[in-house]
Amino acid sequence: MDRVAIWAVVESKPGKENEVEAFLKSAQPLAEREVETTSWYAVKIGPAKFGIFDTFPGEKGRDSHLSGDIAKALMAKAPELFSKAPEINKLDILASKTPKATGAAAGHRD
Repeated sequence: MDRVAIWAVVESKPGKENEVEAFLKSAQPLAEREVETTSWYAVKIGPAKFGIFDTFPGEKGRDSHLSGDIAKALMAKAPELFSKAPEINKLDILASKTPKATGAAAGHRD
């Protein structure tokens, strides 16, 4: 089970909503390369508000993510795209429900 997570919230500058959305979508391949990032979600909360939620087995993975390519790109783009600094929250996961591996992923044959 993942034990820790990050919840980040960003607000786009007026007229930059589409650029923020495109930027967040472009980060997915970077997240996929992070071995200790178990799950990664970019979400739209409202017209100009977006969030990123990711989970990790432990502190090592979370710390690595916070100093990795996505975080660096986020901070580099912040002055151009965001109306204020990103709000980054470190979370402890108390309980979770995740999909179970099925079919070939679990070693079963149909």
